[in-house]
Amino acid sequence: MSKSITNKDQQVTYLKERLQIFMEVLDAIDPETTDLEDIDRLISMVDDIEVKMDHFQQRPTTED
Repeated sequence: MSKSITNKDQQVTYLKERLQIFMEVLDAIDPETTDLEDIDRLISMVDDIEVKMDHFQQRPTTED
């Protein structure tokens, strides 16, 4: 199991990286061939990012 991220800068970096991955996936999708499963995966990615953001907000932070 990985160590919890409690440093605010690391939390922001993590969220930025996840959003970057989401944007890359979104850019790679061809609107002509996209199916419901692709859309569901995108929604799942956004949901995962939102859950992680909520966890970060509830976690005590450090300045390290």
